[in-house]
Amino acid sequence: MQVLSEGQVVRHDIYGNGTVTESNSERTMIDFDDHGVKKFVTSIWVAELIGEAPEKPLKPRRGGRRKKSATAQAKAIAKAAAAKA
Repeated sequence: MQVLSEGQVVRHDIYGNGTVTESNSERTMIDFDDHGVKKFVTSIWVAELIGEAPEKPLKPRRGGRRKKSATAQAKAIAKAAAAKA
């Protein structure tokens, strides 16, 4: 396997589909959809290239929905109680 560009999409026999996050002559890191980030030795790993890198750089993934802070929750409860009164 050759050095890949960030954002290219690959399919691995074990881990499934993933996106290249980093690749050089020694190591390639792939963020797999179902298995997270895995690091491979570039010269010996095997995968199928299934998609080219997008023209615009990828945005970093976010950790999901954020919870409201305790202060924001208290304000929401107080507002709801005031609306009932």
